Amino acid sequence: MAEKKQALLVFSKPPVPGMVKTRLTVKHGGFLTDEQAAEFFRRSLYDVSEACMHALYELQAANDAAVAADPSVDKITYDFFVSTTPAENVELMRETFEAIGPWPMEVHYLTDKGATFDDHFDDAFKQIFDLGYEHIVSVGGDIPTLPKSHIIQAFQWLDYFQSQGTPGFVMAPCQECGTSLVGANRETPINHQGVYYNLDGKAALDAYMEKIVEKDIPCAYFSPVADIDERTDLAHAISCMRAIERAARYQPELFVPRRVLDWVDFMGITVCTPPNEEHDPRQYIDEE
Repeated sequence: MAEKKQALLVFSKPPVPGMVKTRLTVKHGGFLTDEQAAEFFRRSLYDVSEACMHALYELQAANDAAVAADPSVDKITYDFFVSTTPAENVELMRETFEAIGPWPMEVHYLTDKGATFDDHFDDAFKQIFDLGYEHIVSVGGDIPTLPKSHIIQAFQWLDYFQSQGTPGFVMAPCQECGTSLVGANRETPINHQGVYYNLDGKAALDAYMEKIVEKDIPCAYFSPVADIDERTDLAHAISCMRAIERAARYQPELFVPRRVLDWVDFMGITVCTPPNEEHDPRQYIDEE
């Protein structure tokens, strides 16, 4: 039996007013104050982190059961990381997580460095791989509709690619051809250069796909998960979260982003769209 380590990585800024979700604020065309935008992001970060931890617990329980049934099965430990920048923000992140009491698993903190976000991405991945981790799955803190199943399946696919001797890549886009989840094996021949800091107008998902095609890297795709930057993103997410909340009565595997929903209710935010006055041309076909 071999012992392996796998990591879930959340990239995040501390939820400081004026530093996060600024496009939701009045000064940038939104409808929130700096403090309200920061509170939304804090709650989203909490919900995303809890969803990820639940997924890691399910993976851990499955591996523990497999090892108990067959001692030759590799033992895997799943760990939760948060990476932020600059270094002085680590304490703010620690205080943010500790503010609501103990979490169900330990939170490991990193500082990522670089001249661009691509560099920061590469640096955080390298730090974790250098600690001996086999796989990394990474998400952002602003995707409260993230399904637990995305996390579970991402690690399962990375396990599968590794077992086939062909290290791979996993991805879920956001709603605008960016990414909400990416992951790789330690030996996957890919980096993040030219993905997020792209001067050619290339979408992040397309930039990853170019790298995947060029080196023939096996990959797995998951359905889009919307991040929240603009007021329309928030409206979409609220409608989805309401649907998730109701469906969870019948689909217990769904994670309900309760902290964000409680904030939406407290703020009294409602979603509306312009009236649809377009007529269905089929009425002319259906006339007798």
